[in-house]
Amino acid sequence: MDMANKSTVSEFVLLGLSDSWELQMFFFMVFSLFYVATMMGNSFIVITVIADTQLHSPMYILLSNLSIIDMSLASFATPKMITDYLTGHKTISFDGCITQIFFLHLFTGTEIILLMAMSFDRYIAICKPLHYASIISPQVCVALVVASWVVGVIHSMSQVIFALTLPFCGPNDVDSFFCDLPVVFQLSCVDTYVLGLFMISTSGIIALSCFILLFNSYVIVLVTIKNHSSRGSSKALSTCTCHFIVVFMFFGPCIFIYMWPLRSFLVDKTLSVFYTIFTPILNPIIYTLRNQEVKTAMTKLKNRLLNSNKTTPLHYF
Repeated sequence: MDMANKSTVSEFVLLGLSDSWELQMFFFMVFSLFYVATMMGNSFIVITVIADTQLHSPMYILLSNLSIIDMSLASFATPKMITDYLTGHKTISFDGCITQIFFLHLFTGTEIILLMAMSFDRYIAICKPLHYASIISPQVCVALVVASWVVGVIHSMSQVIFALTLPFCGPNDVDSFFCDLPVVFQLSCVDTYVLGLFMISTSGIIALSCFILLFNSYVIVLVTIKNHSSRGSSKALSTCTCHFIVVFMFFGPCIFIYMWPLRSFLVDKTLSVFYTIFTPILNPIIYTLRNQEVKTAMTKLKNRLLNSNKTTPLHYF
């Protein structure tokens, strides 16, 4: 049975979240607001970290990279979905679909490793504070960031190469608002059981394993904090609790979607919206905007910009 790995499908139809025009207009307004807020909030965080030298520490360098990934994750599919609601054009080319799969797994894979790096940073800062400066040096921080992107590229390429080997001969209706392997591979002309095992053995198990490692590290950190009753410990507890909330919000949907790729759940669409649209805007709120140092730096930057505008002389021609 030689399929020659050739596809007769040249485009896919993204069914989206609903066929109701009223709901589509509601989603258009809500997702547009969330997207704009995500881009503005995360951009301001990156600019603040770059502009304020007091934030040039490993923790904030990792946070700024998280903001960059969040903006990227929010942009790989959301703008198309928003414009599709206005134009009614819900098709995507085969190459466009493969491109979405590539960037989705690039950004999610990179964020997984970055979240693990942030967990490692907090573990060393709280459990081994005397050795923090020697272990988490600026060079190590840069290496962690580079490693997260390298792993993301490798993981994404493996998913794309796998997708390109699948033959598609119809139907071409993707039951989502973007292309991802769990929904796309069910449209292929081969037995999906083996493909499901591949999905579970790569994305699903990797996400679950990373989550277990992160969970254990935060348990150790929280136990260490509990044994110290001080103001600094209270601040560390608040920080780690926020970190774990973000980890749970990001990993929960990923594990659920990729550990059971052979079944179609209505909740899958909701979870996809959650980690591609909602989580990117919640990350800066939970991670950064509750941090007093970042809020102080943002206030200083805002005042600096306002003062520069006031002092700028007007030139009349």
